[in-house]
Amino acid sequence: MLISSWNVNSVRARIENIKSYLLKYKPDVLMMQEIKTEDVNFPYDDFASMDYESHVFGQKSYNGVAIISKNKLNNIRTDLIKDKLKQSRIISAEIEYKKKIIQLINIYTPNGNPVDTEKYDYKKNWMDQLIKQLKILSKKNSNIILAGDFNVIPAAEDVYNVKSFEDDALYRLEIRKKFREMLNLGFSDAYRHFNEEKEGYTFWDYMRGAWQKNNGMRIDHFLVSNSLIDNVKDININKDPRGREKPSDHTPIEIKLA
Repeated sequence: MLISSWNVNSVRARIENIKSYLLKYKPDVLMMQEIKTEDVNFPYDDFASMDYESHVFGQKSYNGVAIISKNKLNNIRTDLIKDKLKQSRIISAEIEYKKKIIQLINIYTPNGNPVDTEKYDYKKNWMDQLIKQLKILSKKNSNIILAGDFNVIPAAEDVYNVKSFEDDALYRLEIRKKFREMLNLGFSDAYRHFNEEKEGYTFWDYMRGAWQKNNGMRIDHFLVSNSLIDNVKDININKDPRGREKPSDHTPIEIKLA
């Protein structure tokens, strides 16, 4: 089973790129972030024509998350976080795999910049609520795959120039500690599980030739329950879509379950 996660930066603006990706790489499940559309305007028919069912938690012009799947998904939830700003940033679903029920959680964590503003406070509160929910959910089901755009640079090797980000909301120590707190609940950072030191950028800004210079950062992640990590046979950062015409500034990350 191939499960992908991708901040598409507008599902309608990138629809041809997304369809090309689905056609070429054939993921069983794709978790998308920053779809930037209300549920009613989501391109359900495009995905249905490719045998994907869609589950959407949209928002006009900003944010928004969706899960599309070739397999039946159950227990769709969009209420895991009580968001005081009512932003659409989390959706979860259950999928059956080898007689196990896996909870897929797709997140788009707030950016949090500029720091020392209410945007940063919102990010911290949102992450605290996520950690609280993960504690609760892990007691009910030990098989969880948490994926998406975390807007967290976990370590110095995950960004092209760490000195430029020392006081950025993506790299501040207290934000990295919250990421570590999630891992300590019984999760593995799937990319680092397979690649201890290898660069694994998932985002390149549109500005200043970042893609051409490989000035990237690793902010999109798969956190996999330790009970499931041995079922993960590979993780891949698929850079192909980032090099195409009219790309998202993120590229898909993929895990393969045996």
